[in-house]
Amino acid sequence: MQKGLSVHDPGYRRPRARLQCFDTVSVDVGRTARGALAGAVAAGLWAAQSPLDQRVFGVRYLDEELLGKAVTRGRAWHPVGVAMHVANGALFGAAYANVAPAIPLPAWARGPAAGLAEHLATWPLTVLVDERHPARDEMPKLAGNGRAFAQATWRHLLFGFVMGELERRLNPPADSPAPIDDAAVASNGHGSAEHLVTVEPV
Repeated sequence: MQKGLSVHDPGYRRPRARLQCFDTVSVDVGRTARGALAGAVAAGLWAAQSPLDQRVFGVRYLDEELLGKAVTRGRAWHPVGVAMHVANGALFGAAYANVAPAIPLPAWARGPAAGLAEHLATWPLTVLVDERHPARDEMPKLAGNGRAFAQATWRHLLFGFVMGELERRLNPPADSPAPIDDAAVASNGHGSAEHLVTVEPV
């Protein structure tokens, strides 16, 4: 707790809830949840714009088709695939939120860099998709397909940019001062916020 401030003072900032995983590793629950939200929104945008980039790149490849038809071959493949795609985005966003502050890049570049890194790390798996996927005969070949690679690069950069921008707005730096409501200060009998003295945490 900050010395000299009660929980009712406007300058007080409640400690963040943390989940202790190991003796030396803890996870900020709120930060992780907000990162998951950012990733889910970015994945949803990725899926929504996919029909447009199919026309631009001339490749009828859908990530939700790849995911959905790996689970079911019935008509439910599309909603199932979208749900899996958004869930994957949420998981990625949750993990990203916890490592983003340590990435040695400008804040605006961290999201796109993370998306591009994930793309480059997973693209070699397209060889297995072409050979082993249950619906491989219904989807375009991806391995060795330059246009499909460019399409996937665009999607991952878009995803990373949107996720990164949302996450850094939802999770401002820990040392950012909390905004002080002048009306709240005055109503507590402490005068105007401009005369409030900030007490540094111990």
